[in-house]
Amino acid sequence: MDLEKPLNLTNCYVKTIFLFLTLFVPVMTVHLFGASRPNVVIILADDLGIGDVSAYNEDSAWETPNIDKLAASGMSFSDAHTGAALCTPTRYGILTGRYAWRTTLKSAGYNGYSSPLIEDERFTIAELFKGEGYQTAIVGKWHVGWNWQLKGSQMETFDDRTVPVIDFSQPIKNGPESQGFIYSYGTLASLSSPPFVWVENSMPTAIPSDISVNYDEKAFWRKGPKADNFDHVEVLGDITDRSIEYIGEQSGTDDPFFLYVAMTAPHAPIIPKSEWIGKSNVSAYGDFVLQVDYEVGRIVNAITNNERLENTLIFFTSDNGQSPRADFDDDELPLANHKGSYIYRGKKFDIFEGGHRVPFIASWPGKIEKGSSSDEIICTTDFMATAADMLDVGYKDNTAEDSISFLPVLMGEKYNQPLREATVHHSSDGRFAIRQGDWKLILWPGSGGWAFPATEEDMKGLPEFQLYNLVKDPGETTNLVSKYPKRVTAMKTLLEQYVSEGRSTPGKAQKNDGAKTWPELDWMN
Repeated sequence: MDLEKPLNLTNCYVKTIFLFLTLFVPVMTVHLFGASRPNVVIILADDLGIGDVSAYNEDSAWETPNIDKLAASGMSFSDAHTGAALCTPTRYGILTGRYAWRTTLKSAGYNGYSSPLIEDERFTIAELFKGEGYQTAIVGKWHVGWNWQLKGSQMETFDDRTVPVIDFSQPIKNGPESQGFIYSYGTLASLSSPPFVWVENSMPTAIPSDISVNYDEKAFWRKGPKADNFDHVEVLGDITDRSIEYIGEQSGTDDPFFLYVAMTAPHAPIIPKSEWIGKSNVSAYGDFVLQVDYEVGRIVNAITNNERLENTLIFFTSDNGQSPRADFDDDELPLANHKGSYIYRGKKFDIFEGGHRVPFIASWPGKIEKGSSSDEIICTTDFMATAADMLDVGYKDNTAEDSISFLPVLMGEKYNQPLREATVHHSSDGRFAIRQGDWKLILWPGSGGWAFPATEEDMKGLPEFQLYNLVKDPGETTNLVSKYPKRVTAMKTLLEQYVSEGRSTPGKAQKNDGAKTWPELDWMN
């Protein structure tokens, strides 16, 4: 192939073939298993790097036997990506099938006081399942905002942060119940962000009676209200316990269920329980990863050991890459030769691969081939289209604008073209990249991670963009932008189209939310 030949990606012929492959081939697949509706469980780890799972990293400093066992029972994806390189936007994409940069959240993430990111009229994956007769539940970290009931205009200050005073005796509004979840139990944000309160079915389970803070470098959480029944060290196990309880309850009913288990680890605070301390023989972070693996095993076993739940599709993945907080300046992981991003460059927050390439496993007895693998490029925004495909249902044009079904991959179907035309990546500081086949174009100068050059002086002499061939150069070490200018132009044009049309899938153009001009989109001018 002549790599300098212009890529005519928008001609009608290619678009017609792409539309057929994405809309019609997956629909034919669903008839392979008829009217039987599987239970669906998504287990989402928090800040777990692709190299932290030993099934993905032959040089891992520890073993993750339970996650590895799940991989052996199903399919592992080597080229799976999150919708962004940090928590909140990725979770928005999982729930809506839409890139979060299309919302008012153009960069960064949310805290424990943030208002809802999901729009009232936005259709979610939970609503899709609920509409098809499923019981729906989320247990764990919500992190896409809700409305606390406030005590008027009262404010309180913790260190240098001034926040509203919450009335914890009143139910929250615009949380999981408003987005299709029949049952919910969890927290609003990360365990580093107060208030530290469990909320069940929109009602706080206890009123905070204490102000908690921990400024230890790794076991870190900010100062704020904490309820007596909220113990940071016990939270991960509490999420597992509640998930297992829900699974057991649903196994006694005839309705299928959709369960979204949003773990809080190994995100900081890095606080493994005492029985896990020292187990990795590497660091507290390694110990915490082993505890995550154990909790994943408990949830999976609750399903696989129950014959009534044999028809259950289990997904396991992470919301972004390994956090820089996993090691700080201790160098424990490098000394053990452990690379949380595996062979990839960068970590959480980054536009580089380590920020958004994650472990991704799917297991479905009798449907997905055991011990199989796929190099297909997929994104966590694809859950929505995959679920709709599996249930043989459709949705409106203003739904799941960035979601492509990967059901054909799970079913071992033969197809002639990549499922995704291209995939958009987004960093915590709002920078863009686009991936198409072997190629990745970063629309920003620089050679650092997420802390890109901040001034014009820093950027002097640097190429405007970065282009990498990820098959030949998975570590993103050699910028080929000057060698393939036509490819750069074609990929940039496609990304501009995705942005301006409000979608990256076939369908009627939609609008992005928020300001019409984003500083991060200077490259479109």
